Amino acid sequence: MKKREQRKPTFAEALLPLIAMLLILTVGYGIFGFPKEAMLVMSAAFTAMVAFHLGVTWDDMIEGVSEKIAKAMPTILILLAVGIIVSSWMLSGTIPMMIYYGIQIVNPKFFYVTSFIICAVISTCTGTSWGSMGTIGVVLVIIAQGLGLSLPITAGAVVGGSYFGDKMSPLSDTTNLAPLAAGSTLYEHIQHMFYTTVPAAIGAIILYTVLGLNTSAAGLANSEKVDMMMANLSSIYHWNILLLVPIIIILYGSITKKPTIPVMLISSAVACLIGVFYQGFTFTDVFASSVSGFSMEMVKSTDTSLILPEIEKLLCRGGMNSMQETILLILCAFSFAGIIARAGCLDVILEHLMHVVKTRFTLIAATVVSTITMALATGSDFLTILIPGELYAPVYKKMGLAARNLSRTLEDSGTCVVALIPWSAAGAYASGALGIATIDYLPYAFFCFFSVIMALVCAGTGFGIMTLEQEEKKKKGAD
Repeated sequence: MKKREQRKPTFAEALLPLIAMLLILTVGYGIFGFPKEAMLVMSAAFTAMVAFHLGVTWDDMIEGVSEKIAKAMPTILILLAVGIIVSSWMLSGTIPMMIYYGIQIVNPKFFYVTSFIICAVISTCTGTSWGSMGTIGVVLVIIAQGLGLSLPITAGAVVGGSYFGDKMSPLSDTTNLAPLAAGSTLYEHIQHMFYTTVPAAIGAIILYTVLGLNTSAAGLANSEKVDMMMANLSSIYHWNILLLVPIIIILYGSITKKPTIPVMLISSAVACLIGVFYQGFTFTDVFASSVSGFSMEMVKSTDTSLILPEIEKLLCRGGMNSMQETILLILCAFSFAGIIARAGCLDVILEHLMHVVKTRFTLIAATVVSTITMALATGSDFLTILIPGELYAPVYKKMGLAARNLSRTLEDSGTCVVALIPWSAAGAYASGALGIATIDYLPYAFFCFFSVIMALVCAGTGFGIMTLEQEEKKKKGAD
């Protein structure tokens, strides 16, 4: 069979798949609420027609998709390990203990800043901003209401703290997706985010402290529900410093740059042993939770009918099945990316982009604007990271900038911003879980704003920017 001759797309043809994808996602997912995975498949199908028009064969398209998915496999395996580790930390009591003692350090004058720090710690340990907001965040809002404190400020602190951990935790899906899209590695990405995330957190902490010192608390009016939640946790778990060992293993692996998946599995294995020999769960529970997540059926130490819905929502999570949606989204997004790349559309777009992007600042600023635009259009934190990451990765390389600069910018302007968009899944969830409208807590989510600002500050000053040459020297020095 004669091979079809492929031609280079025009600029209009190159833009067509991206414009179609934005329209399909905005209308289908944003307005009608159709599954984003299905919308991405439609986008990939449309792109395949454009590619076929350009002379790309079906075999070439499949090869392009396969290459992208092969690139995603390490991240997919990490996500499965994250599902296992979350369920094992529930069995051991590691996550519940962090919440149990976190609630007890609340002080009215420092309530806002404490709320930010508690949510930051919890979300860093669990890797989920949604889990942090939906559990400890709800408790903090209840306490704020009892103290007569501002609920919008409290919600802003909860959201900001939760997304601090979402950015920095090796267990977070977005923290794994960003280096995947940019071409960096997980721990390079996390270490590089310190340049923007720490200053952003310090700025938020200062503002929450000032706001707290200038407000008065009426006194805790009703702590009954909080006390019940604490009692529920104590009836299920035994508390001991031993429960921190799984976290220490993760921190040690991160600091010493050990292979991610083995470290996660070792931490999970230790947590499972603690769950069996200290908390009283069975090996059957271990294997079941690793697949389907922790469930209240595994609890034998107390009457589960007395457990509050908030506590059940907190505990019943994890397992490899919990990562199915994220993995499916990666496969669908990379199917689109594989076809558009094989058609040569990205190369043409990048050629035109390079005429506009001349400096480091304009490149990072363009990344910020593109990422925020994608967030506004799709309302999806995953797509906000995957699509701009795929588009800009070659540009950063051509300009001699390490991929970790891109992965960090994607998180600074993507992960944090999505939670401030009322029609996004993250914004709707935060508003629903905390009972505070997105538009009300938005002005007080200082960490999210400071993250974007720090991305631009680093771009303009060169602070925290790593070139490919510097990265190569660093790697040789490490060897």
